[in-house]
Amino acid sequence: MTQTLEGSPALVLNADYQPLSYFPLSLWPWQESVKAVFLDRVNIVSEYERWISSPSFKMRLPSVVSLKRYVKPAHTPAFTRFNVFLRDSFTCQYCGSNNDLTFDHLIPRSQGGKTRWHNVVAACSRCNLKKGGRRPEQAGMYPRTMPIEPSMFKLQQIGRRFPPNHLHESWRDYLYWDTELEP
Repeated sequence: MTQTLEGSPALVLNADYQPLSYFPLSLWPWQESVKAVFLDRVNIVSEYERWISSPSFKMRLPSVVSLKRYVKPAHTPAFTRFNVFLRDSFTCQYCGSNNDLTFDHLIPRSQGGKTRWHNVVAACSRCNLKKGGRRPEQAGMYPRTMPIEPSMFKLQQIGRRFPPNHLHESWRDYLYWDTELEP
């Protein structure tokens, strides 16, 4: 099977050979990895069987690269919709569904609630509409787990439960999921 260039991203590792991120997985398109090689910003750790060339050079396409300079990971994650869903394992905190997720303010904004880690949970559209602009005790709807501000470590740990659809064999030694890698 011939791998397309677009289907040949490079796994990006920090200088300590740990992925920069598990979810989303730290991948660069092939162009970025080749550019980083030429700018001497990365080491090539592993390569695809595919060659790329220009009139003046030829090289194998990198499948795993490591940064030459260590990038210190952030200690606190950004508050984003995606990170709220990740913290809540992409599950409605009221009914357990993983379809049509939104986020819900425990103390509604109309009642002075803020858009912050401790006041927002993942909720499916149905539960969010059912709860409406009421507090949990008013609606009789309580989240399965109370919202907290997660650490980056905790988000990475949760992200490992959601491996991407494609994992190249050369990435095996650097990624830690409980599932088998595809051939």
